[in-house]
Amino acid sequence: MVAARITVNGKEAPIAPAAPHTTVLDFLRERGLTGTKEGCAEGECGACSVLVARPGVNKPTDWVPVNACLVPVAALDGQEVVTSEGLATVEAPGTPPVLHPVQEEMAVRGGSQCGYCTPGFVCSMAGEYYRPDRCAHAEQGPDTGEGTDGNDGADAEHGPNGFDLHALSGNLCRCTGYRPIRDAAFAVGAPTDEDPLARRREQAPPAPVATEYRQDDSAFVRRDTLAETLRLLRERPDAVVVAGSTDWGVEVNIRSRRADCVVAVDRLPELRELRVESDHVEIGAALTLTEIERRLDGTVPLLAQLFPQFASRLIRNGATLGGNLGTGSPIGDSPPVLLALEASLVLADADGEREVPLAEYFTGYRQSVRRPGELIRAVRLPLPLSPVAAFHKIAKRRFDDISSVAVAFALDVEGGTVRKARIGLGGVAATPVRALATEAALEGRPWTSGTAEAAAEVLRGEGTPMSDHRASAGYRAAMLGQSLLKLYAQTTEAVPS
Repeated sequence: MVAARITVNGKEAPIAPAAPHTTVLDFLRERGLTGTKEGCAEGECGACSVLVARPGVNKPTDWVPVNACLVPVAALDGQEVVTSEGLATVEAPGTPPVLHPVQEEMAVRGGSQCGYCTPGFVCSMAGEYYRPDRCAHAEQGPDTGEGTDGNDGADAEHGPNGFDLHALSGNLCRCTGYRPIRDAAFAVGAPTDEDPLARRREQAPPAPVATEYRQDDSAFVRRDTLAETLRLLRERPDAVVVAGSTDWGVEVNIRSRRADCVVAVDRLPELRELRVESDHVEIGAALTLTEIERRLDGTVPLLAQLFPQFASRLIRNGATLGGNLGTGSPIGDSPPVLLALEASLVLADADGEREVPLAEYFTGYRQSVRRPGELIRAVRLPLPLSPVAAFHKIAKRRFDDISSVAVAFALDVEGGTVRKARIGLGGVAATPVRALATEAALEGRPWTSGTAEAAAEVLRGEGTPMSDHRASAGYRAAMLGQSLLKLYAQTTEAVPS
C-alpha cells in the first residue's frame, strides 16, 4: 500500500511521522502554516478552517471549508488542501504574493482587527466565493460597499452578489468586527477565468484511496468498498467508525480519547448515494449534510428547515446523518426530524442488510439496536410527505448551538381535520422519542385552536425532561406545549382545506 500523502497548497507531503490521531490543524502548524489557528478545538469558532477539494454538486469539484481541528490528517490521505497562505498567488519568483480577492476585500474594508480569526474567515469566505450558483449571481456585480442596509433588494443575510452569510456561521470574531467582515463578503465579485482555484473546479477531485496508516499500536484504516469495510469491522468490532469526525474529533481533542483502530467510511461509494424513488427517498449515511441539502434542494421541506439550524456550515460540510444517528445522542438535531418523517435505517454487516424503523432504533442513552460490526448504510424516508411540517429548535443561540429542546412536526390536515400526526422530540428523554400521546390527541380531530391547546397540554407531559445547565425540566415542558401552539398559529392560514 502506498505511503499516506496529502497535497497542501499544491505541494505533496508525506503524512508520516504524524500519529494516526493527529489533526490536520496540528499537521499544518508543525509545517509552518500557522495561519491555521486553534481556538476552541471542538469546531465552534472556525479559526482553523481550511479548504478541501471534494466531489461537487454543480461542478466536478467543490472547494469545501472544514474545521482542521477535528479532522485526522490521515483522513485526507490522497486529498488536496488549501490554507489561507495558499490563497494568495506568486506571479514571479522573488515578488510579493498577490492577495486573493477575498483577502483583498477583508483588508481594504477593515475586516481584520486582532487578526486571530481572519485566516479562518478568509477560508470560509473563499468556499462561498467559489460556490458555483453564487458565482452566477455575482456576475450581476458586487455590492458597492457603501453599506449593507437595503442592498439592492438582498436581505440582511444575503448580499446582492449572492453571498450567503450562513457560510460564516461557524466563524467567531472575538473583536466583534462583524460589520466590516460582512461588507467584505458582500463586495466580492465572481472568480476570473485565470483564477487557478476556479479552474480546478472543472476537474475531478482526487479519487478516494485505500489507507492503512499505522504507528505503534494505533491505526487509521480506509477500505475501498463497503464489503471490505464490513469484513474489517467483523474482525475489529471495537474499532471507532468515523465519517466527518465532527463528534470523534471533539473526543480526541477535549477528552484526550484515543483508539487502537479508526475506520473511515466517509468516501465509500455505497454510503454516498441519494435516490428519489416513487415511494421513498434514500439518503446515503456518509453524505454530508451540505451535500444532502444541496442535492435535495428543498424537496423535503422538513429537512430544509433542519439544515440551517444544525450547527454551522463548517460542521455541516463534514457531519453526516449516519454519524448523528450512530452516536445515539438524545440531543442530536436530526433524530426528531427523521422520527416525524417516519424514517427507517438500512443497517449492514458482513452477513447482509436489514431495515429498522427509526422509532425502534434507540434503546437507551447512546444505545441502539445496531450490533457490533454493523453500519448505518442509508436513511429511507417514505413518500408522500405530510404537507404541514415544522422544526422548532429551542437553544440559547440562534445558530451553532446545542438544543435544549427540539420538536419536529409532520401533519396531514384534510378538510380541516388532522388525518395523521407525527411528532419527534429531542432533549426531553434519554433517547429521541415520538410524542405518541400527542399524536393520538390530534388525529381525527378538527385543526382548531381548541384542539391545539388540548394537544399542547398533552405534549407538555411527553418525555422525561431533566434540569441541567441548558434548561430546567419545567422550561423544557413549557417549550413543548408552546411549540405546538406556535405551529398552529403559523400554519392555520396555509393549511389546505
